[in-house]
Amino acid sequence: MDWWANSAFWFGVYTVVDIIVRILALVVVPGNRKPTSAMAWLLAIFLLPIPGMLLFLLIGNPRLPRKRRRMQTEINAVLREANEHLERGTLRPHEPEWFTSLVRMNRELGALPLSGDNGVRLVTGYQESLDEMAEAIRSARRYVHVEFYILKSDRSTENFFRALEEACARGIPVRVLMDHWANLSKPLHRRTRDRLERMGADWHYLLPLRPLHGRWQRPDLRNHRKLLIVDGEVAYLGSQNVTDASYNVRANIKRGLQWVDLMVRLDGPVVSSVDAVFLSDYYSETGETPAGVDLREMDAGSGDLDCQVVPSGPGFEVENNLRLFLGLMYAAQEKIIMISPYFVPDEALMLAVSAAVSRGVRVELFVSEISDQAMVFHAQRSYYEALLRAGVRIYLFPPPYILHTKTLSIDDEVAVIGSSNMDMRSFGLNFEVSLLVRGEEFVQQLRRVEDDYRDRSTRLSLVDWVRRPFGSRVLDNLARLTSALQ
Repeated sequence: MDWWANSAFWFGVYTVVDIIVRILALVVVPGNRKPTSAMAWLLAIFLLPIPGMLLFLLIGNPRLPRKRRRMQTEINAVLREANEHLERGTLRPHEPEWFTSLVRMNRELGALPLSGDNGVRLVTGYQESLDEMAEAIRSARRYVHVEFYILKSDRSTENFFRALEEACARGIPVRVLMDHWANLSKPLHRRTRDRLERMGADWHYLLPLRPLHGRWQRPDLRNHRKLLIVDGEVAYLGSQNVTDASYNVRANIKRGLQWVDLMVRLDGPVVSSVDAVFLSDYYSETGETPAGVDLREMDAGSGDLDCQVVPSGPGFEVENNLRLFLGLMYAAQEKIIMISPYFVPDEALMLAVSAAVSRGVRVELFVSEISDQAMVFHAQRSYYEALLRAGVRIYLFPPPYILHTKTLSIDDEVAVIGSSNMDMRSFGLNFEVSLLVRGEEFVQQLRRVEDDYRDRSTRLSLVDWVRRPFGSRVLDNLARLTSALQ
């Protein structure tokens, strides 16, 4: 009888706790959250009430702590005030009205202006990009700013790291930022950290997880930006990390995986905007602003392209990158070409894509045929049928390559390149940086890259896709449910 009484007591306690958790979930979870995200969280909590609620408490808040968001607001205010009365080069004539309003939105959200007289050149080779950045570092006279999601000292990056060491040896300030968890979880982390220490670089982790030191936020918030700035005169940004094309991961090496990326070299007034993004991250992590950096120095570049830098991430109140992409898609009249290794759209992006096709716009999507991240891979596959039925042309880049390039181009005059994927993680959980470029010269460069990718890829047909195995379909749909947990 005692056993029965105890069992009945604990069952009653569990039932009460279960009901309380479910009621609290209905009250707390939907607040200021997208309906898809709220439904995903409620489903997780109702299926597994206590584990689901514990997981929600751990990663349910997609924003940084209030203090960090306040810092970003202060940074934006400083940038707006500093740029308010500055002329940033000569802008190209005959700017479309929609472009004017898009630039205004970007400036309102990200605080950075549109600038003219910029040189913009794509760098397509993986090792070529690393070596070209190394040579830029060797030309430094005043400072070098390095910010990469993943930064590793390995055989492919040896030239890059030697250039940093040479700069330090010449007395050039070298400031380095890298994401904490992304680097801690990858091989060669200690070797890289020790090498930065020995050379005398001023280096810091981005978004460090150190709860005992008061550094705590949702653990899967990441700084995904890739930036290099030299003397405030030359900058690089794009999709590539400073690491071997295999990421030095044993499973990748065993499969023969190689990453395909795209970087862009910048000179002209836009470099000061790229530097402003670095400085905002540096200030957020250190509470200091480095000496010897003047964002008002803006010499004309080697071209006459109009550029605007758009930072985004959980430090902002809305998804700046998503709004940029949506604005461009609704403005497109002839073509939209998207390249994204991880394409997991929300309802707004799916609607923009399908509406574009209905308006007669040719829409193409380039993704990898294989992936290194199973959950994201299956989640994005769950959208292929709807995209194909809407009329989107999907191209699968062949193995053993992971197509990691991240671009969006519309018509023949405007394009975006940066670190942002077109997925919910990049929209809501990652710090990203995007570069908006107006000028047919740059779009023509990008078109050549797109043509190369198209020639190497296989176009996916709806007939073949709907015949895929039932088990694969189930995995895709299950992964789709988890993709909305933000």
